Amino acid sequence: MNIKKTYPFVILLTVFVSMQACKSKKMAVQPNAVVETVKKEEPVKEKEPEPAPVEEKEEEPVVEKPNYNFKNILFEFDSGVLKTASYSVLDQIVREMKKDPSVKFTINGHASLEGSAEHNMALSVDRANAVKLYLVNAGISPDNLTAQGFGATKPVATNETEEGRSQNRRVEIKLSK
Repeated sequence: MNIKKTYPFVILLTVFVSMQACKSKKMAVQPNAVVETVKKEEPVKEKEPEPAPVEEKEEEPVVEKPNYNFKNILFEFDSGVLKTASYSVLDQIVREMKKDPSVKFTINGHASLEGSAEHNMALSVDRANAVKLYLVNAGISPDNLTAQGFGATKPVATNETEEGRSQNRRVEIKLSK
């Protein structure tokens, strides 16, 4: 017997048997069969008195008070360009400012004692404006922000050391009065 000749026959036979097995069967139904539905009587339930309505107190939404004690934004020597490290501090400041869009702020730029008074004044104004621009670009109204520079006139640390000078190269954001 040649397998190549019997193979198609075996496949055909398998398909035929499978189709017969999947064929739906007819159910035998007796003619004139009567199906009776039995109704089960449910016991009568007495209505329970409804509980008295509970007065719901409307809770006032918890409004988190803004924290306007902002960290200073520090700058490199002789630079009015924001440090990348300042972005996260400024983003936190933006979140606080957005809690009450009616509040106004003053942005005070400062410089260390290095350089001339005129140069430090211009640099401190540039620093304040750089911070203001960042805040405005983040969605704070420019009408709520006033930028000003103080040069080296209001140091927070000594100008005798580099550490002190680096603390003086800053911008402070204060609540306007």
